[in-house]
Amino acid sequence: MTSKVTYKGNLRTTCEHLRSGNSFTTDAPVDNNGLGEAFSPTDTVATGLASCILTMMGIKAKSLEIDLTNATAEVTKHMAANPRRISKIEVDLKLPANIGDKERKILIHTANTCPVHYSLHPDIDRQIQFNWIN
Repeated sequence: MTSKVTYKGNLRTTCEHLRSGNSFTTDAPVDNNGLGEAFSPTDTVATGLASCILTMMGIKAKSLEIDLTNATAEVTKHMAANPRRISKIEVDLKLPANIGDKERKILIHTANTCPVHYSLHPDIDRQIQFNWIN
């Protein structure tokens, strides 16, 4: 088993990673009858894409002897109705500028082939922006 999710009432869950004991809370968003005081379940999906991208890029960067420490990803999730679902995820990556063109291409390919990317429904529009900054 990977995790345990407990419904706490009032449209809130606690999610525990069983191996580490780490946990987080989710709330339904305000626009869907919730308090919006924590990540919503769909927020965790969108954020999971960015986390997976940075993790996979970090693995590849390590083998290329590149340091991606402090790289960031800003995530914007868009919802659609009927049925209510994620329609688009925008990921705006901020990555070190001192990476060569060859390595950038490798890292971009790695980002676009992360497991979460492949796991999302094909109807979800994924906009991934790579910004190489100092």
